Amino acid sequence: MMKYFITFFMLFSMLNIQAQKDSLQVGDKYWEDQLYINVTYNVLNNQPSIINRSGFSYGFSGGYIKDIPLKKNGKIAVGLGLGYSFDSFNHNLKVVEGTLNSFESGSDIASNKIKLNNLEMPIQFRWRSSTVNTYSFWRFYAGLKLSYNLSNTFSYTDNNTSVSINNITEYNKWQTGLIMSAGYGTFNFHVYYGLSPLFKNASINGNPIDTKILRFGLSFYLL
Repeated sequence: MMKYFITFFMLFSMLNIQAQKDSLQVGDKYWEDQLYINVTYNVLNNQPSIINRSGFSYGFSGGYIKDIPLKKNGKIAVGLGLGYSFDSFNHNLKVVEGTLNSFESGSDIASNKIKLNNLEMPIQFRWRSSTVNTYSFWRFYAGLKLSYNLSNTFSYTDNNTSVSINNITEYNKWQTGLIMSAGYGTFNFHVYYGLSPLFKNASINGNPIDTKILRFGLSFYLL
């Protein structure tokens, strides 16, 4: 269902872009790239040494960015956005539920995943080589992304028993990271480097867990 929604969303937006740009004249003030979709490969960075390498993880996000040109030609702008993101991580950290949840190495358990649903707020400084009637152009966008966790689920299978723990208090609901998107035309390289730890007041074998999120992928901008 999600892939059909994304396909419809992109086709509708592309038609809207063409209709809007065809009505503009050279010298008119215009806005770019106000809708975005990111598809990423995710990495849990700075994991405790006792934790083995995580498996394949992915994410996607999308939303609206208010484009605020700083010059009439639109080549330099600021973007303020609001969107939604979903992340799925395969990892080897075992959460043991209790009054205060504890953490263990989970290399002996199966199907160990973290699923995150976030509200995100990107803030970008934007440079691009666009003109009022240009459909493909170079762009470089960089800035910060703030996110608030709407829900987090830790699930795994241990001795053929499925365990699912929702919304643990140790998860750091507010996250901040650096973002950068650069490219030409439709496909743009995207990277997110997390500055905030994934957990607060969490440790394993007495050592603090300072795990952060790193994302690599593609950005698609519309309208």
